[in-house]
Amino acid sequence: MKFPSVEEQLAIIKRGTLEIVPEEELKNKLKRSIKENKPLRVKLGCDPTRPDLHLGHSVILRKLRQFQDLGHHVILIIGDFTALIGDPTGQNKTRPPLTSVEIKENARTYLDQAGKILDPEKTEIVYNADWLGEMRFEDVIKLSSSLTVARMIERDDFSKRYKNNDPISLHEFLYPLAQGQDSVFLRSDIELGGTDQKFNLLVGRDLQKQDGQEPQVCLLMPLLVGTDGSMKMSKSYDNYIGIDDSPNDMYGKSLSIPDDLIYSYYELVTDISIDELKRVKERVKKDPRNTKHDLAFTITRMYHGEEAAKAARKHFEKTVIQKDIPDDAPVIEYSAGTTIRLLDIIGDASLTSSNGETKRMMKQGGVTLDDERIEDPGFELTFKEGEVRSLKVGKRKFARLKTK
Repeated sequence: MKFPSVEEQLAIIKRGTLEIVPEEELKNKLKRSIKENKPLRVKLGCDPTRPDLHLGHSVILRKLRQFQDLGHHVILIIGDFTALIGDPTGQNKTRPPLTSVEIKENARTYLDQAGKILDPEKTEIVYNADWLGEMRFEDVIKLSSSLTVARMIERDDFSKRYKNNDPISLHEFLYPLAQGQDSVFLRSDIELGGTDQKFNLLVGRDLQKQDGQEPQVCLLMPLLVGTDGSMKMSKSYDNYIGIDDSPNDMYGKSLSIPDDLIYSYYELVTDISIDELKRVKERVKKDPRNTKHDLAFTITRMYHGEEAAKAARKHFEKTVIQKDIPDDAPVIEYSAGTTIRLLDIIGDASLTSSNGETKRMMKQGGVTLDDERIEDPGFELTFKEGEVRSLKVGKRKFARLKTK
């Protein structure tokens, strides 16, 4: 294969990247790769701690895809062993490890969703239990001697917990070593990670040096800010856009981001070219509204296709801009004379995940009946003969209520 020039590759690799440690070594690796016509080994480790991926995860997966498109060898590590330890990164307390059953199920759905971004035929999938699980206790002791406790406490999360007298379990110290051992075993040239993974990636460099290998370059990507505009994207913060979200939800959620995030979303989670990206920077200043609609369309198209994105745009215009109820909204029927709480109707139709969520949405003004806000969880509705009413729950859930 003929690789692009070093300059062309760097332009793509540096798109959205926060830090390359060290950049000069990356240039040298790329030069050698071209000279020897040999792809670099680029690794990303993923612990299957949850089954669902969101656009925050896509940032680093898309960077991995860019390396694939440049002709390099991509290795996706499923951390079925490291997930048993539990990554302490960003934690303010010890996190309980997952069971092997949970890990296997999460890994299955993780790979299905990651396959929407990576080229499956060009992705080497490995499981780190294959080598970490074979280590003897003697090997673990030898590995542990590679780093001092003082070096471990340099980590921001460990140092904060230590100062606050919060517990740090010994097994958490093993996590960076285990991740670093992945780099040694796979002889990686480049490892990708979020900015919160910098310490772990640098440990990989140290262990490779001790093993006599040329150390990997660490490429650090930013953590995507969620739709709330303040916290990193996370299901825990309910500010996420899921890779498996429906086209309508994906389009609507994308429109909810603040204007000052439009450019970074284009840069980090879309497939538009670098030249197009330059034009977006200027357009977003002049016309943020339509630029954001194009962003929502682009994201939806990437995961669901052109036709689904067009349909999602029409759905949004009809239900939000024109405030009509969509034609495909479910119809919920009760016998004439039935009196029932609106809370129970919403629950029966699974328009929310729980009564608690429904009550929260009511309190926040997110439930309307015929365009009238219903904030009382005890509100009751009596069905009259021939009556049809419109129910809206949140921004994207609708139903028609009528008598049988």
